[in-house]
Amino acid sequence: MPRNVTTELLLEIYDRLLAKTGNRNWWPVRYDSGTEAGFEISAGAILVQNTSWSNAERTLANLHKSGLWGYRAIYEADESDIVEAIRSSGYYNSKTKKLREFAKTLVEEFDADDANLFALPLPELRERLLAIYGIGEETADDIIVYAAKKPRFVVDAYTRRLVDRLGWKVSGDKYSDYQRLFESNLESDVEMWGDFHAQLDGHAARVCMKRNPKCSECVLLDLCPTGKDNLS
Repeated sequence: MPRNVTTELLLEIYDRLLAKTGNRNWWPVRYDSGTEAGFEISAGAILVQNTSWSNAERTLANLHKSGLWGYRAIYEADESDIVEAIRSSGYYNSKTKKLREFAKTLVEEFDADDANLFALPLPELRERLLAIYGIGEETADDIIVYAAKKPRFVVDAYTRRLVDRLGWKVSGDKYSDYQRLFESNLESDVEMWGDFHAQLDGHAARVCMKRNPKCSECVLLDLCPTGKDNLS
């Protein structure tokens, strides 16, 4: 029977995962902690779509090495140069278009300064991001919480897997339905929400895997009906 989620349950899960791995320190900024940090995070959020973070990270390194760094640089670059730089991320033609459209928005509407975009009120910021080609809800919320430093709880396939295996009651199957489980039960906290998402992703990748989950090693086993069934 599906279980209702409570604030106490969510905090218990976060505390266990945090104790296991420590703060995950997402989103990593490798090349510029100053004015271009927002570009690195936003570009990474686009490049990691449908691939692993290691591939996205390698692609970011290629962009940086190629001098295709920053919104204006992407905006002014030849499409073929971007394609070549991001080839390792997969879906490179589509992602090139997404990067160019994002850069176009920043340059033409926000003077190539994401601080101007991120200064928008949260609902308006999210709506504006979602209006850009290639920016879906997960990517928009990645940018909001990790680059703009505003509170949204990111939901991805890992989050859904854990929620479903934990047997939590969800009001529907939409992104917003899963997101509401967290946002309606947790106090708004940008740093905590960002790390909680990272903890869930790390746990799903290392322990609660899609196939052959390591239930016997799981710090959430006593809370997880799926894990108990797997080990029975």
